[in-house]
Amino acid sequence: MKGVRLRNMWFMSAVMPISAPLSRRLPPLIIGCLAATWLIWGSTYLAIKWALVSFPPFFQMGSRFVAAGLLLGAWARWRGGSWPTAGEWLNAGVLGALMLGGGYGATAVAEVSINSGLVVAFIAVVPALVALLQWPYGVRPSRLEATGITIGLGGVFLLTQGQGYSASGAGLAAISLACLTWSLGSVWALHGLPGGRRLTLTPGSMGYASQMLAGGAMLLAASWLVGEQPVFPPDRLALASWFYLMTAGSIIGFSAYMVLLQRTSAATASSYTFVNPLIGMLLGVSLGGEVVSGTEWAAAGVVSAGVVLLLAGRRG
Repeated sequence: MKGVRLRNMWFMSAVMPISAPLSRRLPPLIIGCLAATWLIWGSTYLAIKWALVSFPPFFQMGSRFVAAGLLLGAWARWRGGSWPTAGEWLNAGVLGALMLGGGYGATAVAEVSINSGLVVAFIAVVPALVALLQWPYGVRPSRLEATGITIGLGGVFLLTQGQGYSASGAGLAAISLACLTWSLGSVWALHGLPGGRRLTLTPGSMGYASQMLAGGAMLLAASWLVGEQPVFPPDRLALASWFYLMTAGSIIGFSAYMVLLQRTSAATASSYTFVNPLIGMLLGVSLGGEVVSGTEWAAAGVVSAGVVLLLAGRRG
């Protein structure tokens, strides 16, 4: 019971300082998008683990994003959306390669050898990486943000010393790559390339669809190159998990994140990382039968504390 109380206190301390002001300051669309990234994405890491039974990492991620992109693109066309130009397809390819190919592909690879709860706890370092990668664009962290970045990175270091990560060097390398490419893609989507070129996508849902199609196609190509072999017919739980990832995780969650990048700051868009670890770790332990040590819980708490300070330092 004491452990449960400590986890609840961690969750409340993380959510309350930010969720209360958000409800007063932000429009309903942004609040809905934040809710989608906070709550839906926290549950997708266990779904990825379950889907791996029948769908290998690159095939799983590539097929879900191609399917989601086709559905979202068809809906956008039906609503009168314009087809992407050649330049917009190129931009979608760059962002898709980083955020979907690197971010999602490497995450799935990490979950082959590491518990889903520990993977999502590590991903909480993303806001710190985003803040650091914005430095060349003249976005300097405040003193409070710098404190949050330092604490968050320290928490991630503690997390990697636990048994889950120390037993899998390949998994640690994969999730580190995932966080770096996702963060770089987020910054480029917000600010453009370092030389000043903007990575403009087709307006609205068609832009998100083109990014999913481009990134998903690259992931399927990687799946073919490494010789992945999906299991058909798939396990029922794996198929249900894949469908959940395609609809809730991709169409809703990823689209919501791109809306946040376009309409809020990178810090606000990345705020999902202070809720996702608790949701992901609790689901992994309660439903996935995963084992998380007390040290790893404490390390995840340190990471989340750093994220809260980082977000408190930039309310935009």
